[in-house]
Formats: sequence, C-alpha cells, structure tokens
Amino acid sequence: MSSDQPATRLATRLAFLVAGLGVACWAPLVPFAKQRLGVDDGALGMLLLCIGLGSVVAMAVTGALSARYGSKPIIVAGGLGLAAILPLLTIVSTPFALGLALFAFGASLGSLDVAMNVHAVEVECAAARPLMSGFHALFSVGGFAGSTLMTFLLSMRIGTLASTSICAALMLTAIAIAQPRLLKTLQTNDGPLFVTPRGIVLLLAGLAAITFLTEGALLDWSALLITDKGLVVATQGGLGYMLFSIAMTAGRLGGDAITARVGDRPTMFWGGLLATAGFVILLTAPMSAIAMAGFLLIGLGASNIVPILFRRAGSQKAMPSALAVAAITTTGYAGNLVGPAGVGFVAKGVGLQGAFWLLAVLLCLVPCCARLITATRS
Repeated sequence: MSSDQPATRLATRLAFLVAGLGVACWAPLVPFAKQRLGVDDGALGMLLLCIGLGSVVAMAVTGALSARYGSKPIIVAGGLGLAAILPLLTIVSTPFALGLALFAFGASLGSLDVAMNVHAVEVECAAARPLMSGFHALFSVGGFAGSTLMTFLLSMRIGTLASTSICAALMLTAIAIAQPRLLKTLQTNDGPLFVTPRGIVLLLAGLAAITFLTEGALLDWSALLITDKGLVVATQGGLGYMLFSIAMTAGRLGGDAITARVGDRPTMFWGGLLATAGFVILLTAPMSAIAMAGFLLIGLGASNIVPILFRRAGSQKAMPSALAVAAITTTGYAGNLVGPAGVGFVAKGVGLQGAFWLLAVLLCLVPCCARLITATRS
C-alpha cells in the first residue's frame, strides 16, 4: 500500500486513538484495584510504577524492532496487548499478579507509542505536508473518550470486568480496521539494532522531556498551586488542568493547518513563547479568571511542540529515524514519569511557586532552540 493514502492516515489515527483510549480506561479502575487487593497507598504507588517500568523497557526495545522489521506488526501487537490485558486488570487477585499485569500493560502501551509515531513519521513524509499534530490530537480524543466511557459504564453499575470488556472490544475493532491499512515496510537488516542517541537527537529528546515534564507537573500539581493561592476552592482545583487539556486538544486539531502555513520554526518559536507567557500569567495572576487564561495559553502554546519534535526526528540524519523516535518517546515519557516527583522535591526547598517558575525557565529553551532544531531540511 502506498504511504500517501487516506487509508494509511486512517490507520495511523486509529493507532493513536487506541493508545489514548487504553490508558484512559485504566485510570478509573485504580480505586477498584486498591479495594480488591486491600493495599495501602504506598503499595499502590509501587504497583502503578510497574506501568512506567514496562513502558520504558518496551520503548527502548521497540525502536530497534521498528528499525529492523517495520512498525506494522508492533502496532498490531501493542494494540492487541492493551485490549487483552485491560480486562485482566479487573480480576487479578494478588499484588504480585497485578504488578505483572501492569508491567505487561505498560509494555504494550510503550511499544504502541513508539511504533505509531514511527509510522506517523513515514506517513507524513509521504504526504509532504504536516499531519503529526492531527495524529497526536487523536490520542487526546481517545483519552477523553476512554475516561468518559469507562466512568459512564461504571456509574451504570455494569461492573468492572464487563465495562473493560466493552472498551477492549472497541479497541480490538479499531485495530482490526487499521491492520490491513498499516504500511508493511521493512527497514534494512544491515544496520545496527541499537544506536546511541547523538547530535540533534539529544536536543530533540531533551526538549521532549521538558515538554512532557511540564504536562505531568500540571496534571499533578496545578490544582494545589491555584488552591494554595486562594484563586479557587478545593472542589474546583481540577478546572485549570481541564482547560489546559481542552486547549491542547484544540491546538493539535488545528496545528497541521498552522504548521503548513507558517512552517515548523515559527510554530515552535511562538508556541514555546505562548506557553511560557501562560506560565507567567498563571504564576502572577491576582484572580481566578486570569489564572485560567494562563492555563489556556499553556495548552495552546505547547500543543504542537511535541508533534514538531517527532517530525524533526524523522527528518534528521544523525541516526536511524525509528531509533530517534524511540529516544524521544522514552525521554519524554521519563520526563512525564519522574517530573512530578522532581517538582515536589524542588518545592520542598523553594516552594511550589518557585518550582513552577523553574518549569517556566526550562520551557524558555523551546523557543530558544527553535532555529537550531529546524535548521536541517525536513
């Protein structure tokens, strides 16, 4: 199948949708797992860490496998793994079994994450026009749909096993539709399976880690930030992150058109500048409405940074594109995983406000590096 076909673009979007749907379906199940196993918060935290460990291990391996065998079989295996393991998470009866299941769930998610981005890079290159933001928007749409559907099913007292089975069936249907439309490409078998990230890829990976770190910090700490400042009451603490998520999804849905008109460099420069300005507004806001505007600006500004980073990973010549995408995915996920804990550590010394100012400073690196990472030809 040609790389530039509506069918291949549909298959790529479905892969992103399945990834977002799968991870979002697990989130509402956490309280049920805690109650079923009778573990405390500390033990639950260690179990949840298994998802991250499985993802990081799989991401490192997937880049090599995609470079050697292509992304199609990995996308299919990762999607099937998510769908198969999701119902299993509702019936395992021991902490050890849940830990193993979560590790496998994370590995499926991590392998799918890398492979679908490798596939997206190839599809976008063949189309010769920006598509990456739209692909990433489908991950956000999947996350919203998954959390909404799972919450609805559980509220109807359908039961966790039946609810996850319904969601798994939807994921399997999406993978079945995507499978024949995915590109069946094989990379050269002569190159090395592993290449140490170098050159521009190191910078791309660092900027990805900063961007994902920012998103993770907003998820875990923004409610506390605005409630501690007295801008909103505790019951409205999640409003800021909700607006951030809506703005990011909207920005990605329109990001391809913007990038096609103005190019990667201006999109990244002004996006990074807008996100940094959003942080400044959020941290200096004297009232709730202004702080909420800051969240919107951060979401809009940051929405297309990661898609551009993946696009540049696909066009650079310092190392094989599949391995470059894997490096960016792994460091980005690591930033999302360990970043919130790092914010808490810094906040102990300089306060939560100070920690968020540090995030703003780090985010300034995005517009500062926009010219450097877009200097090479796409």
